[in-house]
Amino acid sequence: MSHSSPPLATALAGSLLGTATGDALGLPAEGLTPARIRRRWGDTWTMRLLFHRGMLSDDTEHTYAVAQSLADHPDNPDAFQRALAARLRWWFLALPAGLGMATAKACLRLWLGISPAKSGVFSAGNGPAMRSAIIGVFFRHDPARRTAFVRASTRLTHTDPKAEAAAQAVAAASTCSANGESRENFLLSLPEFSTAPDWQNAITLLCSHLAASAETHEYARSLGLTRGVTGYAFHTVPVALYAWLRHPDDFSAALTSALNCGGDTDTVAAIVGGITGAALGPESIPAEWRTRLCDWPLSVQKLEAAATALACKSPPPRLFWPARLLRNLFFLTVVLLHGFRRLLPPC
Repeated sequence: MSHSSPPLATALAGSLLGTATGDALGLPAEGLTPARIRRRWGDTWTMRLLFHRGMLSDDTEHTYAVAQSLADHPDNPDAFQRALAARLRWWFLALPAGLGMATAKACLRLWLGISPAKSGVFSAGNGPAMRSAIIGVFFRHDPARRTAFVRASTRLTHTDPKAEAAAQAVAAASTCSANGESRENFLLSLPEFSTAPDWQNAITLLCSHLAASAETHEYARSLGLTRGVTGYAFHTVPVALYAWLRHPDDFSAALTSALNCGGDTDTVAAIVGGITGAALGPESIPAEWRTRLCDWPLSVQKLEAAATALACKSPPPRLFWPARLLRNLFFLTVVLLHGFRRLLPPC
């Protein structure tokens, strides 16, 4: 099935805000098993990190950096990579909480003067995949440039071909979503992204579970993810793709089905939100989620402005670096308090 294609600015806004919503909803549950999530919160997903408000993590911050770098260099993947490297250097210096080990090592290598073309480390983590949906939307009519820019973004931090294959799949999914293309054709293309046995097995199971109309958590269990989705790209991305393909026209259902799988909830939900929002636009995001997404200096208003600017190929708003440092110190305190809260019942 296919649907009409939204204007570029709408698709970009839907993807950016969808990424942020998934990130903020999933953040308090990160690392929890599905059973523990049910014991603590039942089946209700709401913003709950800080006084019923949601905050953002690296999933959204990287996506915003990609949007800024795309606006700066929409025609040159090497210049885009250098611009993104510069932004990740300063992002790292602002002491972000919870960043992946591969990304941290790559940022350190960048600060040591290693070229962005050689700064990546061998890892199959999901860092590149979490920031690739926006590239697929931006280049929704140019698959060759989409591939080149995803490769540039990936290799900046990760050199394992699995990380790139997963990131390319996410970008292709957001292109399909933003263009209203046939999801059946997208399914047929999925085995082509990697010949690795893990990927081929995941896609075979994905197709069979979709044919049986199985729920997302049932598919995750078939991959052995009974205690939650891991940070391995060939776990995270297939589950995210399944949630989107299972509920392509219902943002809330797609997101909650992914969140209920537990584990790396913020990243899985951010990817689902970025893909699904590209087709459905920001108005598909429940108002209760959008209005309770409160952060600074990266805010909902900044994300909306970035979508408008990127559609016009003009620079999105810049973020004042000292403000990011202050915010991250506060955010770290919030995260630590959540860690202590997890020691208390229900657990």
